[in-house]
Amino acid sequence: MTAKRDAEGGDRTIYLLRHGELLQPSGGKHYIGRSDLALSPVGMHQARQWQAFFSEAGLSDVFCSDLQRSVQTARIIAESRRLEVIALPELREVDLGAWEGLAFETVRATDPHAYANRGMDPAGYRPPSGESFADLQSRVMPAFERIATQCTGSPLIVAHAGVNRVILCHLLGMPLNHLFRIGQDPAGLNIIEARAGGFRVRAVNLPVAWRLPRDGESAGSTSSS
Repeated sequence: MTAKRDAEGGDRTIYLLRHGELLQPSGGKHYIGRSDLALSPVGMHQARQWQAFFSEAGLSDVFCSDLQRSVQTARIIAESRRLEVIALPELREVDLGAWEGLAFETVRATDPHAYANRGMDPAGYRPPSGESFADLQSRVMPAFERIATQCTGSPLIVAHAGVNRVILCHLLGMPLNHLFRIGQDPAGLNIIEARAGGFRVRAVNLPVAWRLPRDGESAGSTSSS
């Protein structure tokens, strides 16, 4: 897969953001894929911080998953630029099937063999009635390619940890079984350059306080807000 170079615009930037912090169920870590959970107050604040950044970043388009945590994040960011938010079901988080909403410890205790198999082969293992990460990558990459090739400016994609990881694995040529080596914190930002010859991953999992450096500063400097 290669990115097409716009005849007039040249190389372009694609911003790939994970949604802000969401309202988690209590009682430890849970499998949250297609459960349609809302942002927490912290997540709303994170989105507003990114709104301030993107008000100066020259966005051309805003895309997101159609799950509300991504839609909420995208709409807050898009407000300052009055951009339409385009929600795509292809960008939903991985479908965890029968494990959806269950605590990790519940699955480990009730089906230790399946729990271990997914840990050893996340790319290929499907929870009952769910998707593997290979399935997710097959669903997500055509949508990412369509956005990358058809947008002539700098689009923002607001998606999920799993979605972002499978995109980054593909662009970096990483084995998909290594996807959890890529950090994707709530509201973490990835920056991708679309060039004539393909893609270059410029930055991964930048924190919400990050901003572009001013003259005389090093990349990755953060604001005091």
